[in-house]
Amino acid sequence: MKRLIVTADDFGASIEINEAVERGHREGCLTAASLMVTGAGFDDAVERAWRLPRLGVGLHLVLVEGTPALAAARVPDLVASDGRFRTDMARMGADIFFRPHVRAQLSAEIAAQFDRFAATGLPLDHVNAHKHFHLHPTIAELVIEIGRRHGMKAVRAPIEPIAIVNAVEPARHDVTMKVADLWAKLLRRRLRRAGMIVPDQVFGLAWSGAVTASRLAGLIDRLPAGITEIYAHPGTTDDFPGHAPGYHYADEFAALIDPGVLGAVARSGAPLARFADLVPEAPRS
Repeated sequence: MKRLIVTADDFGASIEINEAVERGHREGCLTAASLMVTGAGFDDAVERAWRLPRLGVGLHLVLVEGTPALAAARVPDLVASDGRFRTDMARMGADIFFRPHVRAQLSAEIAAQFDRFAATGLPLDHVNAHKHFHLHPTIAELVIEIGRRHGMKAVRAPIEPIAIVNAVEPARHDVTMKVADLWAKLLRRRLRRAGMIVPDQVFGLAWSGAVTASRLAGLIDRLPAGITEIYAHPGTTDDFPGHAPGYHYADEFAALIDPGVLGAVARSGAPLARFADLVPEAPRS
């Protein structure tokens, strides 16, 4: 059976993204959103989420290129001189793996972000991480350990079937992406052993920041069996404080509400879902 989850990442990063998430859900095919609990638009995002009971809101852990939930003095090895997370992911990843005191700071920060999400009172639909940093095995271990305490039941493992992407439109798939794919498959195995719901395939990597209506409709017309997650970065404009250079936020928002895309969803026969819709019901006593 086919199931389709359409997710917006970076919910809470800005008002422009939040507005696109709300409209993409009300007017289009968006079913889930991943919340940055330290984003500049966090409070506005939470307010909107409470108005959207069918939107599956999850935690978008930010451990790179963002602001920590804890004071910078409590995570000195994770942040740069400006108090924001470091951007040297490779070196930071080595520090996390080899230096126990850095792992302790990381654990505290991950717990703080889960706690801040829990304080919203919103049900935790899913978890993923900015820049998919949870591919790092130490981060994955901590996410599983801490997430379980917060009722985490679903996590993204970014495994993208490049043959389907190329059938829509040839896309970049370099050595770095191939290595990430191997790590993602290891992560999926680990998450499933931990009892988590994990999509069978994820689309959005090769076209990150450039998921146009034609590309989105092409993917939906070629949905494989199983659970598919397609993620995007919608916004009502491309230029706002904190935007990622080169990302076409407005195009991605337009894709979510495009009539051709909605027609592709109808043709696919795949029910639109949140992760919460896929959690088996507990047996009744």
